[in-house]
Amino acid sequence: MISFNNMAELIAMAEEKQVPIHEIVIAREMHVSQQPREKIWAAMAENWSVMQASIERGIENEEKSLSGLTGGDAKRIYAYSQNDGGYLGSQATRAAAYAVGISEVNAVMGRIVACPTAGSCGIVPAALYAAQEQKGFPDDAIVGALFTAAGIGMVIDQNASIAGAAGGCQAECGTAAGMAAGVLVELAGGKPEEIGHACALAIKNLLGLVCDPVAGLVEVPCVKRNGFTAVLAMTAADMVLAGVRSVIPVDEVIDAMDRIGRSLPHALRETSEGGLATTVTGRRLAAKIYPKQQK
Repeated sequence: MISFNNMAELIAMAEEKQVPIHEIVIAREMHVSQQPREKIWAAMAENWSVMQASIERGIENEEKSLSGLTGGDAKRIYAYSQNDGGYLGSQATRAAAYAVGISEVNAVMGRIVACPTAGSCGIVPAALYAAQEQKGFPDDAIVGALFTAAGIGMVIDQNASIAGAAGGCQAECGTAAGMAAGVLVELAGGKPEEIGHACALAIKNLLGLVCDPVAGLVEVPCVKRNGFTAVLAMTAADMVLAGVRSVIPVDEVIDAMDRIGRSLPHALRETSEGGLATTVTGRRLAAKIYPKQQK
């Protein structure tokens, strides 16, 4: 049976067999699910189709969420990227628009893929969509990359957490950033070891990120956080491809994320009892959305 408990083992297996990380993840899934490769691949390809559709809907969306807190920002960012591109340049700005777009689709109860969670659903798809748009990667390469992302997410889930309620937003957006950075390096032809470095760099720069949703909804600050994090993942990938390496190994970074998550106060782990949720404006919005709960 193909099994890995941490990134070091996953990377070592890929290097030993001289295959991309996604092949190790697929082989494991075939063994665990007892399904043929074709069926597993088709299911992931369907995920990619849903992700693309969510992006395309997101950047055209003007619909406000039921709370009224979010909606239409992805369209604004995308239009800005087309007209100017701003300081980041058009590609990174579009990636931010894609990530915000998927998150806004989630907020209006649209169809998304939790990747790894609903609160961080825009980051990996946005990074991949932008990469495909820029570099022309075929769909098969993107589907393969999604298996690599899944492998990274599995390792983090085993050794830390992907849930905001357990580890803060670093567990959700941080994990997604690591997944996205890793797959961007793989798509660019990076070695398994380099994928680990990209994952480490991305997660390191989100350590301690709290989960403080206003009114308990996955909208503020979650939606825009997806946009920022997609760009952060792209930056981590570019640094590694430029030759930068993480001083702290990826598994130690994941362990640190776990320890930090456990030490975060309850108020900053998806309870809406601290952070932005308890600002004057945050409380006012919660009272407006849930007036009966304030009595």
